[in-house]
Amino acid sequence: MRKILLAEDDPNLGEILKDYLELKGKFDVKLCQDGEEALRAFGREDFDLCILDVMMPKKDGFSLGKEIRRVNEAIPIIFATAKGMMEDKTEAFNLGGDDYITKPFRVEELLLRINALLKRSSQQDRTTEEELPVNFDLGEYHFDYTTQLISRYGQQQKLSTKEAELLRMLCLKKNDVLTREEALIKIWHDDNYFNGRSMDVFLSKLRKYLRDDPKVEIVNVHGKGYKLLVG
Repeated sequence: MRKILLAEDDPNLGEILKDYLELKGKFDVKLCQDGEEALRAFGREDFDLCILDVMMPKKDGFSLGKEIRRVNEAIPIIFATAKGMMEDKTEAFNLGGDDYITKPFRVEELLLRINALLKRSSQQDRTTEEELPVNFDLGEYHFDYTTQLISRYGQQQKLSTKEAELLRMLCLKKNDVLTREEALIKIWHDDNYFNGRSMDVFLSKLRKYLRDDPKVEIVNVHGKGYKLLVG
């Protein structure tokens, strides 16, 4: 079942949309009534699409969308607002919004837009995943993401699933910064303190596995994240 994050501060409208989308669209809908609550929910759970009301207390929809985009560049976002000004539509798309709907709108139209975006997103996800490499040469090491194995001169090290996911993210950004927040959201689905400590343990293990080649190093980038350096 596809999961939707619905951020809407009008409780009546929010419940109407939630009930309709769950009944007619067969979606699992998480309703939040302000932007901060929605951002916390996004950090805790996996969603397939976001519907963000622009005019919300605590954190408006545009600010929320911007923060969501920082950690997930691909998730479809629909902005909903009573404001139909061209400036607002321009800002919505400049922030990475995929669609914009002006209140009042028919819930049937919203459902059509959701289905169209999810169909397009699924096709893009399949293409992107198929195009991402699964084999990486790291100095004297070879990393096979599919088998979760690091090899060097005939010796092999089996990785756990999280170790393999983390090393792959580092490999895909080789010699570039992988932000701490991006890794935590992608692998642990929440960037809280305890998950951060857990990731530190996994990084220590990866450094140990790669320590025999001085040309390969995982370094901390202060205030940002990590970088896999391969000489």
